[in-house]
Amino acid sequence: MDEQVFFKKLNSLCTSTEVFDFVSSLEVMSDTMASGALQRISEVEVDDSGLKNPEGVLENEVFRALCFQFEFKSSKLSNSGLLNALQALTKLRIDPQSTLMASLLSEGEERLGKGQLTVKNLCALGESLLELEGPSCATLEQIVNHMQEKDIEKWSPREMVMVYKMLQVTVREGEQYQDLLNRMNSVTLTIVSQLSPKFTSIILNSLVVLHQTRAVPLVTALCKHSVKHIPYFTGDELVNVLEAFLYFGHREQIFTEALETHVPKSIFTMHPQTVSKVMQYCCRKMILSKPIFDAVAEGFISDADRFTTDQIAEYIIPFGTLNYLPPSASSLFRKLETVLHTRFSHFKPHTLLNLLHSCVLIQHYPVNFLPKIFSPYFLQQLQAQPPGLDRIVTSQLTQLFLTVALECPFYEGPKLLRKYQVKAFLTPHSSLDVHLLKRVKTGLLYLLKKRIYFASEVSTPYFYTVDIEIKLDEEGFVLPAAQCEEVHRRIALCVDGQNRFCVNSHNLLGEEAIKQRHLQLLGYEVVQIPFFEIESLQNCRKMAEYLHKKIFPHTYELSC
Repeated sequence: MDEQVFFKKLNSLCTSTEVFDFVSSLEVMSDTMASGALQRISEVEVDDSGLKNPEGVLENEVFRALCFQFEFKSSKLSNSGLLNALQALTKLRIDPQSTLMASLLSEGEERLGKGQLTVKNLCALGESLLELEGPSCATLEQIVNHMQEKDIEKWSPREMVMVYKMLQVTVREGEQYQDLLNRMNSVTLTIVSQLSPKFTSIILNSLVVLHQTRAVPLVTALCKHSVKHIPYFTGDELVNVLEAFLYFGHREQIFTEALETHVPKSIFTMHPQTVSKVMQYCCRKMILSKPIFDAVAEGFISDADRFTTDQIAEYIIPFGTLNYLPPSASSLFRKLETVLHTRFSHFKPHTLLNLLHSCVLIQHYPVNFLPKIFSPYFLQQLQAQPPGLDRIVTSQLTQLFLTVALECPFYEGPKLLRKYQVKAFLTPHSSLDVHLLKRVKTGLLYLLKKRIYFASEVSTPYFYTVDIEIKLDEEGFVLPAAQCEEVHRRIALCVDGQNRFCVNSHNLLGEEAIKQRHLQLLGYEVVQIPFFEIESLQNCRKMAEYLHKKIFPHTYELSC
């Protein structure tokens, strides 16, 4: 039978029984056709859990006859016949130590040493070795060395992907094979539009593992190309893509929009680990996507009992970080409390602290669990495990303690000992925008005439730093900032730059929202000065007029 006709017929068959019947009806076939039959069997009989019908395949007479021919005539096989058979038998989980596999591997490696293999052959051998022997296989480096001598521009997308995968496990030093990678990155850039979801994900993952931070044009093109594949990525593939976005610091509005379409439709079928990675992506990029967060809340309420403790935290923490309560908030936190009661002891100490701290940012108070958090035993556990009781951890503990004192007066459990309290909170996401602060201070100077009437970056006894503080006496007159007597009112100006808000949003981040809430409870009059209200003010006078209306709305008009 003509090979073209053979493969057309073969590819229409859907079970191993059909393949065996078809093969046994032929009087003669080439080794390429025989290896093709093995490949088709591997395609229809192997799924994620392995070989579906081991006995029906491995004990079949036709299958055994084919294996016999490959084992004892390996030296007479064509390169394609030899290596395609090796690939198929690897997928069928044939024992790597069997004489059949040893014979095919030995013959393949001998031909590799003689330089007889084409790019396609080299990739087929590399794929089999990766599967059979893993990253430790020394022959993979030999294959990569042969690939360096080939014309990269003639490689197919499949071959390109295979070489990236081999490089992932063979590169041990920083610059090893970097010249080859540079050439591959350049050529891959020209074929991005041809890449399937699987290939797009694999290459992005390889670029992360190989630290290809200089391949910016390729990363950008792959990230944009990945947008159209979002509905078609498997869970693991989407995780690889999201990790690449995070590693390379990339963000695409159209990618977020595609996720906003996909996640709500698929939330109940997506693997929890994939959803966790989506939430991690949103949290790290400060993207408050209400469609995604609302869907994730529904998914948590429905399925949280089957999540790992890390997944539970990864689902919930972004709600606090980005200061968002979904419509189903009451059900969401009821479910979280139920899960915590059931599995409290299963959480790692730092994971538990991060989770409970994120809850108080959005005014959900885990008072039932705080006695355990403030207990000496739990604090010793925190100290014993990395990162120990570092500044971030002690800031979280102190903020939990302050929240209880200010917002949960009914709490009567143990308090946080002073030795665990910080002097000032660490706010990693909400640092002060010094350029914005300078503009506001210039406007205040124009308004109040003298610099002595306000202070900036003022430390308080309550762990928070006030961006700008103004003191007033009982009659409403501004006092010098250094004066401590006769202070009747304190005004805290919160100079909120873009970094204190979610991306493309006027929604404050959780750590800034709780700060402003607590300052109010501590007696300050909080006046928010957000960047989006003052970025268009052109001069000092306009800034002073704005500040006058914000700070002293009921007093005299600003004089000329």
